[in-house]
Amino acid sequence: MEQYAQLRAALVRASPRYTPRPVSLRSILIYGVVLGLWLLVLAGALTFSGVLTWAAGLLYVTYDTLLLFYVFLSTRHLLRRAPAGADRREAGPGAAVIIAARNELAALPRTIAALLAQTQALQMILVVDDGSTDGTLRMLRERYGVKEDARDGLEKSSRIPNLAWLHRPHSGKALALNAGLAHIAADIVLTVDADTILEPGAVAAVCGAFRQEPQLVAACGVLRPVVEKDPTGLNAARRFFQWFQTYEYIRASISRAAWMRADSMLLVSGAFAAFRRDALLTVGGFDANCLVEDYELIHRLHRWSYEHGARWTVRVIGSARGATDVPGTLPAFLRQRRRWFAGFLQTQWWNRDMTGNSRYGLLGRVMMPVKAIDTLQPVYGLTAFCLLIWFAAHGRSVLLPVSSIIAGKIFIDLAFHLWSVRLYSVWTGEPAGGARFGLAFVAALAEPFSFQLMRHSGAVWGWWAFLSGRLSWGAVPAAEPKKATYAEGERQAP
Repeated sequence: MEQYAQLRAALVRASPRYTPRPVSLRSILIYGVVLGLWLLVLAGALTFSGVLTWAAGLLYVTYDTLLLFYVFLSTRHLLRRAPAGADRREAGPGAAVIIAARNELAALPRTIAALLAQTQALQMILVVDDGSTDGTLRMLRERYGVKEDARDGLEKSSRIPNLAWLHRPHSGKALALNAGLAHIAADIVLTVDADTILEPGAVAAVCGAFRQEPQLVAACGVLRPVVEKDPTGLNAARRFFQWFQTYEYIRASISRAAWMRADSMLLVSGAFAAFRRDALLTVGGFDANCLVEDYELIHRLHRWSYEHGARWTVRVIGSARGATDVPGTLPAFLRQRRRWFAGFLQTQWWNRDMTGNSRYGLLGRVMMPVKAIDTLQPVYGLTAFCLLIWFAAHGRSVLLPVSSIIAGKIFIDLAFHLWSVRLYSVWTGEPAGGARFGLAFVAALAEPFSFQLMRHSGAVWGWWAFLSGRLSWGAVPAAEPKKATYAEGERQAP
């Protein structure tokens, strides 16, 4: 209880949600301009003439193209890196992993097996059971010989010395991770989802990065999305979602590498992340009131670093690879993106004082304004699409020049798709293969009119959840393969 109280006290000190900072006029103006431009382009659809009636699309295309160009310029150096094992240095500091699991009976054995097969042994593999009702404990006892150890409240394996299990009442992923921290003594704490499979050298690559860079406090690897097959054999939709999410994850990893160079990387995926334990405790662990506790935590680490002159860094490690389960149906995908975007908005709101604030370096001057634009980017995108449909329905003469702009953007996206696949292959050492380039060509043509609209729709749903206060992970039907299994109403204040 004492350590829990200390963790909460640290969170209160470090989080602007508990200890708000003054918001500058510059920050207010940045958000005001983003919103004002959207209102202007809506009015312009009725009052402007020519191609300016599609101003929403022009702004959307221009902004997205500038981001792609920045990522391209900032990641060219990755092509010069040795593709195999560039980050696989000698073993780093000792590490332990926490798996927060709820009703993950089917996935856990594979995840544990992958962790046991790591080239750098883990000091502890701790499964924190968040009130599972699917027989998880029975499986752990039968398969691994887990039994109670009264000394520390854990149940430990009689067959695998570094495997342990901790049961707690259902209270959510963030609180489960915080509970696990109390039992971890290793310098590096990894969080791995119960349905994430790490390649054998992943832990060594991440820990090697921590050894090489003493100021590194958070890092992640690169993940390949996997959609489980439908036992009924209806897998067309699942192949669709895996196909597009594969390229989405590739681009996301490369984008992190780009922002990493500006010390402005804001996301390490909680499905496979690593943290320096001392830093994690300093800022108060994971915040259970945020829908995206991994994303919010990185903001808190950056904030603490700048406010206390710590010079902490955050990295993505290209040779630390793994695979993770992702949604394979439209309802599951939309729910996930609703949660992600609502959590993104929560984090932006809590940290709005950092936007445009030079105290936080390039993160405050550049990255946070970019994220301010991102709050409405999906709204701009859907507005542009709806205007396009309206132009077509009414035979507007502007349709031809708008179509030319869209064709040009598709060409740029195609070039970036192909660049991303090549760069990712060299950087991570994972062969892309000729087939992936062919599929990337098709994906670039189809994505703006399919997957991208779905992503934006999920984000707009996230806006509704944020504004209405209906912030929860959302229930997942029992018959559906699950990426997130934390049920409706789980979130509790720490």
